[in-house]
Amino acid sequence: MNTVILGVSRDSLKSHQKFSEKNNLPFSLLVDEDAFLHEQFDVLKEKKMFGKIGLGTERSTFLIDENGTLIAEFRKVKAKGHAVDMLEEVKNRTAAQ
Repeated sequence: MNTVILGVSRDSLKSHQKFSEKNNLPFSLLVDEDAFLHEQFDVLKEKKMFGKIGLGTERSTFLIDENGTLIAEFRKVKAKGHAVDMLEEVKNRTAAQ
């Protein structure tokens, strides 16, 4: 469907490689240790964990067309079932073209 999938996190390259191999990911993971992309896409959010407040990543998905235009965004997504939902989204958008 002429679609590229990229994952992004602030984890290290070594961590990405280990995670990718362990889960046999069929897509690339981008390292964003300095949080540049996180800031550009406004996904760094205040989170509370174990009573402490800190910055964390809001799991999100962005659809960007072949011209680099953001055409859809999905915030606060849950991992379970999300890949299937996004596959349907891409199929529907491809069929509509």
